[in-house]
Amino acid sequence: MDKNDKNEIKVTYSPLWKLLIDRKMTKSELRSKTHIAASTFTKMNNGQMVSMDVIARICEELQCSFDDVVQIEKESDKGAEA
Repeated sequence: MDKNDKNEIKVTYSPLWKLLIDRKMTKSELRSKTHIAASTFTKMNNGQMVSMDVIARICEELQCSFDDVVQIEKESDKGAEA
């Protein structure tokens, strides 16, 4: 196994963004209701990991589960044919 093959795990919050559209709620409204910092939402927009507390607060506000908010993508699937 090569040193550069990290098997990084990436996350996407696209399920959350779709849920907000379905509920006709803006990201700003959600941020205000959950008291989540703007910088945390920037991380989420960029597909970076945030704390479980943040995800839990979003789930509580939207009355949904974790998989309605975040999806895990395995980065190492790219180039697996080599």
